[in-house]
Amino acid sequence: MQLETDASLFEGKNILLTGGTGSFGKKFTEIVLSECNPNSLRIYSRGEFNQYQMKQEFSDKRLRFLIGDVRDRDRLYRAMNGIDIVIHAAALKQVPACEYNPIEAVKTNIDGSVNVIDAAIDNAVEKVMAISTDKAVHPVNLYGATKMVAEKMFIQGNTYTGKGRTRFSCVRYGNVIGSRGSVIPLFNEQKKEGILTITDERMTRFWLTLDQGIRFVLNSIQRMQGGEIFIPKIPSMKISDLADAIAPEATKKFTGIRPGEKLHEIMITEDESRHTKEFAEHFVIEPEFSFWKKENTLSGKSLPENYRYSSDINDKWLTSDELKRML
Repeated sequence: MQLETDASLFEGKNILLTGGTGSFGKKFTEIVLSECNPNSLRIYSRGEFNQYQMKQEFSDKRLRFLIGDVRDRDRLYRAMNGIDIVIHAAALKQVPACEYNPIEAVKTNIDGSVNVIDAAIDNAVEKVMAISTDKAVHPVNLYGATKMVAEKMFIQGNTYTGKGRTRFSCVRYGNVIGSRGSVIPLFNEQKKEGILTITDERMTRFWLTLDQGIRFVLNSIQRMQGGEIFIPKIPSMKISDLADAIAPEATKKFTGIRPGEKLHEIMITEDESRHTKEFAEHFVIEPEFSFWKKENTLSGKSLPENYRYSSDINDKWLTSDELKRML
């Protein structure tokens, strides 16, 4: 997936990134400050120590750090004052933690999304892009369910805008190689002991790099009209092949599928495919609004009947050499 970003569209803009001190936020900050020349980039997150650490990595007068939680409606309103573009990446993401703390997951991932939507509309933010996940499709765990609801709310947020200028869209993609919570750091740690734990040898996942994910987000912000879900075309890989690539000499121990885990992930369902357009490097799920103009995605092609974009029947597969290069 090769993407060119038109940096001029972000020049002079005021950008807010929620959940901005994680691996996504740091890479996003690096790319946007070095290539897009915004007027300011506000990092909105809860952890003062994480913000302190990030400040040591970046010395740029355009960077602002705001301590706050997406659950805090009033703080979000203040943080979005004068903002042109919002990237909403804040979420509780760990599947086991969300299962054990379900109400907390709802408060952050769903109630927090409502606050982002309201604050963006009332502050006349131009564009809001929410970061979603393949786990939001046919969810089998609470994390996926909260992200599914969040997706629905952001898309429908366009109907709340009325005559205002705020537009909402989503990006939905798969596992990010090497990010916090990824299986790759776990395998690298287990490699020292010579035993890698895998839940099921049949399991497949979609994979992309952090750089690819961020550039896809930036490109999608450029393209968005409001209401779309943007999905990149990215390769799949079996978890067992991933383990072989990282630690070929290690023993693989199969432990069984965990609660809330799928064998394969889906990014476009058969029902969604009926209103999805395909492009060279991505898909766009069109909103089912009466005011949506089909010419917005006129250059895309319609998908075949009952099409499903799933990690087990993907036409792109990651080889061991490709994975090593990406790592």
